[in-house]
Amino acid sequence: MGALDDTDPKEFITDFFTSFMSDLVRGDEDPAVIVDRYHTPDILQVADGHLMDRAKLIAHTRPARKHQTGARWEVHEAMADGDRIAARYTLHFQTSKREGSVDVHFFGQFADDGRMRRAHMLTRSVPVEVSDRGRVST
Repeated sequence: MGALDDTDPKEFITDFFTSFMSDLVRGDEDPAVIVDRYHTPDILQVADGHLMDRAKLIAHTRPARKHQTGARWEVHEAMADGDRIAARYTLHFQTSKREGSVDVHFFGQFADDGRMRRAHMLTRSVPVEVSDRGRVST
């Protein structure tokens, strides 16, 4: 991770989420250690009106570690201003039970060391279509 000034906002947000999820799902470190590596101690995330502080974020990551089998971030656009990023992206995910996609409108603030301090996200599930061959597409 690094400061926002050092990279393109689309690359920064893609790298942030990809690295965080990879460390979480593929590593064997305690989830709290991983959350702290990517988030400041005073992290506050609001997703669709639901507030998560550090403790709730750690609790939220535990099921992801068990069930997440894959994820990919498709960042459509992003812009940065100082320590803030606004981005519109689609998260494509696979779990042990299902796969899907979620459109996300993200507004975040990051510390100088690249850790997330604040995030506000509005999400929408992308409708899943089943083709005549039984494959799932989004």
